[in-house]
Amino acid sequence: MPSGGVPALEVRRLPVSYETQSVRWDVDATFPSGALSAIGGPSGAGKSTLLRAALGLIPADAGQALIQGRPARSALDRVAFVPQRDAVDWDFPITVREVVEMGRYPVRGWLRRLTGEDRAVVDDALERVGMAPFARRQIGRLSGGQRQRVFIARALARQAPVMLLDEPFAGIDARTEAALLDLLRDLRGEGRSVVVVHHDLGTVRASFDWALVLNVRAVACGPVGEVIVPQTLRRAYGTEAVADGAQEEELRWVR
Repeated sequence: MPSGGVPALEVRRLPVSYETQSVRWDVDATFPSGALSAIGGPSGAGKSTLLRAALGLIPADAGQALIQGRPARSALDRVAFVPQRDAVDWDFPITVREVVEMGRYPVRGWLRRLTGEDRAVVDDALERVGMAPFARRQIGRLSGGQRQRVFIARALARQAPVMLLDEPFAGIDARTEAALLDLLRDLRGEGRSVVVVHHDLGTVRASFDWALVLNVRAVACGPVGEVIVPQTLRRAYGTEAVADGAQEEELRWVR
């Protein structure tokens, strides 16, 4: 895994207020460039909220988020974001290809026509996620796994060096998860930096390079071999949760 250099994403004492909930914390965390990184922790720990706050999608009261060393708000051209599936209106009358083409508009300009180069980028993104045969299908007619592939293709079409994905494996089958993990490894091999919110710490330990374990505050952040260990999980989930086998999906590998 790369070491040193400018981090792909860095949050410094980032406190967050989310809608009407009194969710506030100060988080310091760094995610290295050229790595496959994860944000994990128990349900309600603030994983997705932290990612969205770093991008300015929800208000942060103070602190700072940096993308490749630049303040996040001035570096959004360097990042592609894949939201959770429940944040999308799947009844909207738009095709798979049109969704992926949306990844080119921030690059080309919203009022300009796509070029042949843009169309080639879209074709490549659809091929890489296995959705080229569905290009003309309305997004609401796709399965959960297919929908996730489409929005990852949109992020690929952005051709940004940093990719942030919010729960991309939620609600998909094991085969699709394995295929997406292979794709993320390929992106890492191409030099991209990938940060994923993911609840299954077993998968994080087996497939990722770097991890932040979060439970309202940062519990641990660093290489997975140093972070995804029983003592960290006790701090994140509580001694009783680990002992009683609660959060089974996250904790099954500890035994």
